[in-house]
Amino acid sequence: MLEPVTQIRSLDSSGTHARRAGAQAAGPDHLPDLLLIERARGGDERAVEALIRRHSRRLFRVARSVFADEDAAETVVQEAYLAALGDLNRHAPNGKFAAWLTRLAFSQARSLRASARPGQAAVSRALPPGPPSPAGTEPSEAHERQELERAITGLPEVFRTVFVLRALEGISGIETAASLGVHETTVRTRMYRAQRRLSPELARRARAVPGVLDLSAERLERIVKRVLTQLPHGSMLTMSASPP
Repeated sequence: MLEPVTQIRSLDSSGTHARRAGAQAAGPDHLPDLLLIERARGGDERAVEALIRRHSRRLFRVARSVFADEDAAETVVQEAYLAALGDLNRHAPNGKFAAWLTRLAFSQARSLRASARPGQAAVSRALPPGPPSPAGTEPSEAHERQELERAITGLPEVFRTVFVLRALEGISGIETAASLGVHETTVRTRMYRAQRRLSPELARRARAVPGVLDLSAERLERIVKRVLTQLPHGSMLTMSASPP
């Protein structure tokens, strides 16, 4: 009776080792954030790059909700990553990494805008109204994106950022609240008011049309390269200490 139990234990042990080996062999793109953070603390540059690629679109959209200028938004994303990845011990293990990053980017965007005044125009003043589409014609996808972006950037910032996170990124009200450092009730109120200011059809199209306030592949590659280059040499190896 003992032999079958021994065999089962042996098979189970083999399966466990196989799963661990498979996880180690898997590329970083499919790993959860917590494991990537652990690897990044150990100096794995591929894990750092995977984190950057995974979260850059959201950070860029949040920055665009503050800045109309795409170059300024790109700078915000880059600086947010340098601040976060330069000291990963600042991230609380019980908090969601994406929300923490988003809050850093949002704070960075607002700080940069405040320091740039009056030379840097606010997002709501940066995009003049565009010409309407000719009657009876369907706008091109690019033109439709521009119209949607113009309508979204016409919202007050407190409504605009919430709308970007909830409607474009599709994250929950709880995570949006954590990302902006506000109460979930505030998120619900701002989202309601944002949708009241936009027509129901426009709000629906904003969710359905791809690429609104999106990050281009070229900008993403530039962000990845600059962040990896500007992180202090060996800084990943200094982050393996236990968080305070």
